[in-house]
Amino acid sequence: MEFRQLEYFMEVAKREHMTDAAEELHVSQSSVSRSIYNLEEELGVKLFIREGRNVRLTPTGQIFLERATQIYNLAEESKREVKELLNPYSGTVRIAFPISMAAHTLPSIIYAFRKKYPNAKFEMNNALFNDLIGGVKKGDYNMAITAPIPSDEQDVQIKSRTLFREEIVALLPLHHPLAKRKSISLLELKDDPFCILPESYMFHQLVLDSCQNAGFEPEIAFEGTDIDALKGLVSAGLGVALMPEMTLIDNIPRTATTVRINDPVIHRPVGVIIPTQRTLLPTEQLFYDFLHEYFERLDQFRA
Repeated sequence: MEFRQLEYFMEVAKREHMTDAAEELHVSQSSVSRSIYNLEEELGVKLFIREGRNVRLTPTGQIFLERATQIYNLAEESKREVKELLNPYSGTVRIAFPISMAAHTLPSIIYAFRKKYPNAKFEMNNALFNDLIGGVKKGDYNMAITAPIPSDEQDVQIKSRTLFREEIVALLPLHHPLAKRKSISLLELKDDPFCILPESYMFHQLVLDSCQNAGFEPEIAFEGTDIDALKGLVSAGLGVALMPEMTLIDNIPRTATTVRINDPVIHRPVGVIIPTQRTLLPTEQLFYDFLHEYFERLDQFRA
């Protein structure tokens, strides 16, 4: 079995089409077909079901794809590690994060890190909570920022570290009766329609739980995956929203305002997870240590 065979196999599995895979790989379609045929012969199983011009993975092929992806990621990681050992200050950090960290939190951290290590590079992905955990375990990336923080006692394949606790605030349209208050109780929003992230987001459940604990079921008027769109709905007077404070730093719509919630005060823990089965690459280890130092300094400054 050759590494190239794994590469061809993974691309065909992704495209579900031999010709499309060949075009992406910049090789002939016959080379891809022959490689897949030889791989199936060597393994003694069918990896694909042919359906006209398309193909799809067999159950065995799906299992093999998972293993092939792990092998491919490990090989690519090994190549990067050798390069980074020569110069750990100019390697690549592969990191994933929830969309709520995209506008301010992560860019601020990376800016501070690049001031110290200006040649460091980043490969960044945003994903849902379960995909962040799965991606770290599979090797799609070696590090992920998560909120909430998964327990490493429940999953031995990951190690978690708390970075900070983020306050949740209310976003209200400027004409809202409570908009000029410095703080409110959550119960005061019980008659308002809510704009909220969908059920697939962990923050959705945090909002529901917070409202239920305050004594009411929120009326969900709008759901959407785009935080800026939700802000726009609030700004237009179509509802209210609960949002992580850091998503609103320097990014509040002109016709909306934030108000703190004092009863109850709502926080969510934010942390970083790394794999227990693999060692971080040198540049990633630098960034992992930097994360801890960065938020430790922030805590001291706030104190």
